[in-house]
This record gives sequence, structure tokens and C-alpha cells, in this order.
Amino acid sequence: MSAAYIQNEAEFDELIGADSLIVVDCTATWCGPCKLIAPLIDQLADEYGDRAKVFKLDLDNNKFVAKRYGIRSIPAVMFINKGEIAETIVGAKKYEDYTTALDRHLAEA
Repeated sequence: MSAAYIQNEAEFDELIGADSLIVVDCTATWCGPCKLIAPLIDQLADEYGDRAKVFKLDLDNNKFVAKRYGIRSIPAVMFINKGEIAETIVGAKKYEDYTTALDRHLAEA
């Protein structure tokens, strides 16, 4: 299972308005480090799909997210709990960094 792409601002707003924990990988096709973490985000979607929703968002097509959340460098993985940004991990990290953050936010949810 791979993480689905959020298509537009309306879909993004609908998703973050839900009561669940959402992970959004802010990415771009030209971003090398984004390509490195893409399989990790897919693995996250696969392993945590029953407890959290994991998505990807192409910032070239969705500049509003970068503007709204002040994202200046990518990859940026946002953990959104009940519509609020709980944490943002910037840069290519190890899989354990993402699972540790996700586990922590699931415990708080």
C-alpha cells in the first residue's frame, strides 16, 4: 500500500478537519531527498494505515500548504492531530524517526 496524494486545498482541508491523526509528506518531483523518503512514507501508510492516515502532497501543485504552514524546505512531514500541527519533521530522516513521532502522537490522540 502506498500513501495517496492529496489533490487540492479542498481535499486537504477536509482531511485535516477529521478527528483522526494525519501524516502529510510535503514533497516535490524535483526533490532528491523527497525521493529517498518516499518508500518510508509508503511503509508508514502500510504499517499504520489502521491507526493514522498517511498522505503525500506535491507542493508544486499545492503552494497554499507551504504558504499556510511556513514550509520553506522539503521534505517536510507534518503530523496533524484534530486539525492542529502537532509536529513537523524537516529533511530526510530514518524510518524510526517517523515511527517514533507517529507513536508518540497516537498515544496523545
